[in-house]
Amino acid sequence: RCHRCPHLPTRSYNKSEKPCMLSEYMERYPSYPITLPRGSFKPKNAQKIAQLCMEGISTTKGDYIAHEVLPRTPKPPEKYVKSDESMDLTSTYKEDYNAYPNSQVPSCLPCVRKHIPSAKLDTRTTYEDDYVLWNEPKTKLIRPDDRFHASEEKFDHRTIVQADYLYKGPVATQSCKPLNLVQKSKAPFENVTNYRVNYIPHPLKKRYVHEYEKYKASDGPFDGLTTHKFSYKGLAGQPAKLAKPYQPKLLHDRPFSSTTEFQEKYQAWPRAPVFTKKPDVYLPPLEKMDLHTTAQIDYKHPKGNSAKMCRPLAQLEKSIEPFSSSSVMKEDYKLQLCKTQKPITHAPELTFPAKPMDFLTTFKTHYVPHSLPVMKSCKPGWSGQKHHTLLDAKTTYGTSYTPKGIVRCLASYKDPPGYVFEGTDADGHNLYVPASKNECLQSGH
Repeated sequence: RCHRCPHLPTRSYNKSEKPCMLSEYMERYPSYPITLPRGSFKPKNAQKIAQLCMEGISTTKGDYIAHEVLPRTPKPPEKYVKSDESMDLTSTYKEDYNAYPNSQVPSCLPCVRKHIPSAKLDTRTTYEDDYVLWNEPKTKLIRPDDRFHASEEKFDHRTIVQADYLYKGPVATQSCKPLNLVQKSKAPFENVTNYRVNYIPHPLKKRYVHEYEKYKASDGPFDGLTTHKFSYKGLAGQPAKLAKPYQPKLLHDRPFSSTTEFQEKYQAWPRAPVFTKKPDVYLPPLEKMDLHTTAQIDYKHPKGNSAKMCRPLAQLEKSIEPFSSSSVMKEDYKLQLCKTQKPITHAPELTFPAKPMDFLTTFKTHYVPHSLPVMKSCKPGWSGQKHHTLLDAKTTYGTSYTPKGIVRCLASYKDPPGYVFEGTDADGHNLYVPASKNECLQSGH
């Protein structure tokens, strides 16, 4: 369908040698008007600028003048003068916190007295005595009557905003905008900028276009030699010699010596005898040893008594009688035969059926599995003889779908087949109508 008119237009009043640009693309996508580009703001070359040299002085160089910087003289340190006063070595701790005599603190622990009761132990708990199950009927729930009762009044369909916030109309407000007292000048605006004044137009050089040399094929035949084959040729040389030195085998009947080179060269040096000092003879001291310590001499209690010995004086004699394994715990807390109490169960509210449960679901009872039916083959039977010939590689696609030639466009014909000539339009195109259908076909002619 993408055709183009190949002929020239045949208008009698407008003849031209240019071909007709009518095509299917031009009919579907028409061209739109093109907007012109805006004018350039670049100034013309007629303006002349004074050629003055630019000064190399900036604002920093003109305002900030360099002054001479002198080295800074350091301040001399003060001389140390030694005072004649003596230092007071007393502290606040020594003056306020004075030492007091220590005294022994009596024990605060009470005397432990064991009380062994003779009464029989009651194993019943307080919970069992106080919390007894009551046989009272079930109480009814105290539930408020929260049922919704629709009102019988007519609903007015008005919201709280519509009822409370009434529209009072627009309010006349006073503008707070300040008055513009600036007087506009009537002089025309000068559109001269620094860029337009200082811009110097320079002529543009012609753009360099690199010309590529055309490829010329060589006339000589191709030799098939590469750089490696041409440069690195195989040269006949001698094989590499072995660099290992020759070591002749020593054949002699001498016995193998047990000494090594280390034992022969590095022999032991003579060692000097070790100097030992004789211990001094112990002489016991003639004076008697003082067994008093600093704590016994300095820290003396004015009314102190010697500590009593906690070890019992009477020594227990070993008895020949057998050891009795009875204890106070075993004698007082004897094992009692307690019966396990039965759990308190309420009477069941549901009545269970007497028949046993079959454990069958609705799916198992209704959806019973059936055996799969044997499907019959619809393939017709082969009554002929079976032959063992090989299968050829031809398929239905290979035989039926053959490549077809390119269909020629109907617009290229002088008189397209299957169409009847109807007339000519204003541009000189012939209009044809199909012989069977009433569809119009444009053909460039």
